[in-house]
Amino acid sequence: MDMMETFRQTYLEESFEGLDVMEAGLLELPTGIPDNEKINEIFRAAHSIKGGSGTFGFSEIAGFTHVLETLLDEMRDGTREVTVESQQALLQAVDVLRDMLTRLKNHEEVDLDRAQEVQNQLEAILGGGSSLEAVQESMEAASASASGVKTWQIDLIPEAELLKTGNEPLRIFRELETLGDLTVELKNDELPEFDAFDPESLYLSWQLTLQSDHATLEDVQEVFEWIDGDGATIHIKEMDVSDTQAETEPAVEVAEKIPQEEVVGKPVIQAVPATPKKAEKKAAPQSSSKPEGSIRVDLSKIDQLVNLVGELVITQSMLSQFGDQAEQGAQEGNHDWVDKLKEGLNHLERHTRELQESVMNIRMLPVSFAFNRMPRIVHDVSQKLGKKINLVMEGEGTELDKTMLEQLTDPLVHIVRNSIDHGIEGPDARLQAGKDETGTVKLSAYHQGGSILIQISDDGAGINAAKIEQKAIEKGVIEADHGLNEQEIIDLIFHPGFSTAEVVSDISGRGVGMDVVRRNIRSLGGSVEVETRLGEGSVFTIRLPLTLAILDGQLCTVGSQTFVFPLVSIIESIQVDPVSVKGIAGGAELYKLRDTYIPVIRLHRKMAVADARENLQDGLLVVVEASGQRAGVFVDDLLGQQQVVIKSLESNFMKVDGIAGATILGDGTVSLILDINEILSGHKTPA
Repeated sequence: MDMMETFRQTYLEESFEGLDVMEAGLLELPTGIPDNEKINEIFRAAHSIKGGSGTFGFSEIAGFTHVLETLLDEMRDGTREVTVESQQALLQAVDVLRDMLTRLKNHEEVDLDRAQEVQNQLEAILGGGSSLEAVQESMEAASASASGVKTWQIDLIPEAELLKTGNEPLRIFRELETLGDLTVELKNDELPEFDAFDPESLYLSWQLTLQSDHATLEDVQEVFEWIDGDGATIHIKEMDVSDTQAETEPAVEVAEKIPQEEVVGKPVIQAVPATPKKAEKKAAPQSSSKPEGSIRVDLSKIDQLVNLVGELVITQSMLSQFGDQAEQGAQEGNHDWVDKLKEGLNHLERHTRELQESVMNIRMLPVSFAFNRMPRIVHDVSQKLGKKINLVMEGEGTELDKTMLEQLTDPLVHIVRNSIDHGIEGPDARLQAGKDETGTVKLSAYHQGGSILIQISDDGAGINAAKIEQKAIEKGVIEADHGLNEQEIIDLIFHPGFSTAEVVSDISGRGVGMDVVRRNIRSLGGSVEVETRLGEGSVFTIRLPLTLAILDGQLCTVGSQTFVFPLVSIIESIQVDPVSVKGIAGGAELYKLRDTYIPVIRLHRKMAVADARENLQDGLLVVVEASGQRAGVFVDDLLGQQQVVIKSLESNFMKVDGIAGATILGDGTVSLILDINEILSGHKTPA
């Protein structure tokens, strides 16, 4: 990536942050007399986006933001009050800018139709104004001037003998094209009669127009230094913006001013490379790989990393001395170096662990990056449904791996929208139920053990298990004599295609939300559970590992194979008591663990390991839990616990049922990491 592309990506990232500031400020902006502090904060963010856009030639951004700024400026000066209409229009303008920036980031064409529609709304609020195209044109000129784009008009009048000196005008044109956008117009094409025509003589002259954001006058003069005054007459004039607008009239208009017979005899030639050059700039990134994402890191984290690397260098230097000491000690019978070696290895282990934690900490971001989208979601959905919602957020500083955070946003949006649509009652219904007419949706995040818990709760009507049961029977999801308990019935909301909505809307009712939520959360190695009380509300709990890269694991052997259990999923491990094992129809087995029967899963059968133990008394049961289910997984033996680095099996080999990934152990062998969610959900115990 070249330096300009790096600056471009930095501008886009900062602009997205500015849009978040604008959106948050607009949502908190009270109607009526403007809050000066909030308006100034929103205005500064919009002005920064507009100011940087001219540097990179984003005239669409500059033009659109110009009208947005005008409205904000009137509010800032106190000449216009904040209304619901203007607040909604400004929020839509933020959406348009976000879409524009996203398209520019992906090197795609900007949707001007949507921008024009929203701009019309802003202009209507302002009491009229110029169109988007007119604003764009004025802003293009301003941005060109602000960003340092210069225009030169060059008259090239070669002498007839120029070609005989070895100089070629086309080579000069190609050299100028490397400096910027070049337009070539033929000024003189009068040729002598055929009998007097000399094929080695040059009879043409040209007027060239060069636009460049980086070339200097010396750069332009350097192109002509071999022929200026010695083979050609060169006139170079730097033009200002007004000159450029006057001189660069469209070719059609020029043609209209020239009599038809003269147009035929004197064609206007537009240099082809100017347009393809722009096309190449857009096409090139599409053929290359997509730009990698970036992450901002606290300087203190970098300092800590540098210090740890320094400690490792010292430890490595200490360990490197032991080779000579070992050889010398063997000759002299002195083994003091062994204790020092052990001490050095302990230092190495400690520093490596600290380095690992520091590196992983760099990838950690506060969950507020996902929570910050929710105020806008709540605002839009509650307005559509005519409900009053109070959003409460807690634990926004809780940190989570960046990759997981990006994949967590969509499930959160699904659950929050459903909480408002299905959970929270309308104002009248809430008052009749003795509640406040304003409902509450609460998002909270906190650490628990080796996991992070995210809870979305509401004080709505709760989930009606009887209604879910009736719908499930109608849709054929379950039989009338299903025998499911209340919690299992409520869990049917995660069944693909299931919905209790009476009317399908653009908010919910198509049954494509909650099953996607559970699938996405499970793909992150987590689980989602729901608790509800009729008339009081519901709580959705998402449990996730802190990171997808490193796992605390329990190693076990099954035959000649070694598998890894995620430590967070293990409840306990027990020796099998034959009296507690019950066989049931279909060959399945249950184990009585205290007062509860849990299914027995023989891992060697699940993973097709031939040389494993068959007798339950010869092995161990590892009691695991996932998504509210428990089971005993039968293995030959347990080994030690250790942290393992997870490698994707799907990207490196293929998807294997019941396997979350693979890791390389200390002895160099590959071990498979079990996906407990998938193993339990895929295990069917006959009734």
